[in-house]
Amino acid sequence: MTPVIPPAIPAPASLWTIYCDGSAMPNPGPIGIGAILIDPIGICHTLSRVTKSRGCNNEAEVRALTAALQEAKRLGATELLIFSDSSVVVEQLATKSIKPIARLAPLFDEARNLLTGFDHSRLQWIPRYRNTQADALARFALGVAAPAAGATRSGKLVTRQSKLKRNAKAASVTASTGTVSTIPTLK
Repeated sequence: MTPVIPPAIPAPASLWTIYCDGSAMPNPGPIGIGAILIDPIGICHTLSRVTKSRGCNNEAEVRALTAALQEAKRLGATELLIFSDSSVVVEQLATKSIKPIARLAPLFDEARNLLTGFDHSRLQWIPRYRNTQADALARFALGVAAPAAGATRSGKLVTRQSKLKRNAKAASVTASTGTVSTIPTLK
């Protein structure tokens, strides 16, 4: 059987692209979050900060997504294409049929609520090697690695011009007006 490839979604003039990652070192431990938000004209905003929380890597990943969504809303974004290398985050937000991670359920509920606050949002899993800049920002926040270009450890948002490759080959989640559904795509 030949798989069906969904048609490419044209990038609307209002589409923001987000790459997010979280890190807990040691695991569990202090949480660092990193995110890259690219506005519709290609200006890149980076976010790198340590949270006041301690937790596991899964908690770090969902906290990074939540912080990125809050920042996108603050910047006026209405349509999002979000990339995460956390299959747990993508799967937990994809469907309610997956048994929730009880300890993290309130964080996932918060992320779901934030996603529904945008006109359109799509959360998509990507391999770790395609998320290295957001990973570097999360680790930098913890003082573990060299900063990505334009980052500050203070958690301030820094703007720079950048073009990042977009990867459409992965399992994804779409949230539009409160509905979350899985969109299968080929790897």
